[in-house]
Amino acid sequence: MKKRWLAMGLSILTAGSLLSGCGNAEGTAVVPTETPELEGYELLWSDEFDGDKLNEEIWTREERDPGWTNNELQEYTNSEENSYVKDGCLVLKAIKTDKDGKDYYTSGKVNSQNKADFTYGKVVARAKAPAGQGLWPAIWMMPKDESFYGQWPKCGEIDIMEVLGNDLETGYCTIHYGEPHAEQQGTFKFDAENLANEFHDYSVEWEPGEMRFYIDENLVLTCNDWFTAVEGEDDKPYPAPFNQPFFVQMNLAVGGNWPGDPDETTDFENAEFVIDYVRVYQKSEYDTNVSKPVAEFRAADETGNFIINGDFAEAEDLSDDENWKFMLFEGGEGAAEIKDNSIVITTEKEGSVDYSVQLVQPDLPMIKGKKYRVSFDAYADENRDIIVCISAPTAGWVRYLEDTVVPITTEKQTFTFDFDMTMKDDNNGRLEFNLGNKGSTATVYISNVRVEEVSE
Repeated sequence: MKKRWLAMGLSILTAGSLLSGCGNAEGTAVVPTETPELEGYELLWSDEFDGDKLNEEIWTREERDPGWTNNELQEYTNSEENSYVKDGCLVLKAIKTDKDGKDYYTSGKVNSQNKADFTYGKVVARAKAPAGQGLWPAIWMMPKDESFYGQWPKCGEIDIMEVLGNDLETGYCTIHYGEPHAEQQGTFKFDAENLANEFHDYSVEWEPGEMRFYIDENLVLTCNDWFTAVEGEDDKPYPAPFNQPFFVQMNLAVGGNWPGDPDETTDFENAEFVIDYVRVYQKSEYDTNVSKPVAEFRAADETGNFIINGDFAEAEDLSDDENWKFMLFEGGEGAAEIKDNSIVITTEKEGSVDYSVQLVQPDLPMIKGKKYRVSFDAYADENRDIIVCISAPTAGWVRYLEDTVVPITTEKQTFTFDFDMTMKDDNNGRLEFNLGNKGSTATVYISNVRVEEVSE
């Protein structure tokens, strides 16, 4: 079936029919130009922020108390100090104040819910992110009726743009969905040393059976396999939950689980998320007769091992995303080297969390109903503990093999752990060796790593 999906309140179309010249010198007039056409699309609505105040036919200033989500610190207000139009741009500004003798933060968030909802289309936004520890700008979409398939994450979420103010070389595009919570994320590395100095284009092409995310016209993420369900029930028919009206929202968060809190280096004088324009285009028709892709699972090697280079015969690059990867987080310091058919992990500082010093291999096929075995040989320069698990990075970081403390001695031993895969099929299981925060910096030697399917 083909159907035309229209937004509510399309009278706002003409309100966004002009472009702004964002960044004009203060006090000079904004010079409008015509909104560009896109081949294969019709303009559904746009806001070029040409005027001198927020267009409330499109946007609502959202008010939220601190801690509303993600343990964020800011209060979202309806104050024009936190969200305003200036020089052809929308500015969402975070402000640091004092309340009851403690630091207090306010910021801006706007949404188009119940004013410019739509189903399927291309969203294009141009924005400049602020620099600073704890600053977290986002352009994202949520369903008009969050209860239709159930509360988050069952309802679905489309994140067109997220940037962390302390890492201005990386842009993120993500979708969230399902129960259990699942996600798919793409990242883009900017050439510019400081993302806050430049505007960049962020877009998503949302169709019934696929979403494609772009940053500066670079394809960052393609998604066509998702689900949603209520626990204990069958999945809703595909392409749920992304087959309902969504709305656009933009905000500048302060603090929270992901970026961490601001510190003395955060410059709140310049804590401004600046948006040049938001444009929503739509095709004249969409074919809604789509089917969920049939998952293909990688086969084990000829010995039955799903781990690639499990014998460490190849001295591969441990910094890329292929096969083995060594990483450091949260104060961890160390190094890893493949030699003599083993990987040698040296730790200088153990860090504050178990994954502060971490070796992983991703992209392991995990199929519901199967039984798996993890095995490896290991020893250390001194007796110490490590943690092994198989995690689900795209399925809410659940554990297929639970975090298991493994006592390593100075004698090489073989360790074996069996587990039943009881959750949904997942092509993105990840074997982890975590060496952080265990009271030791002793060097660890790991070899002969296997993940294999076993019979009952």
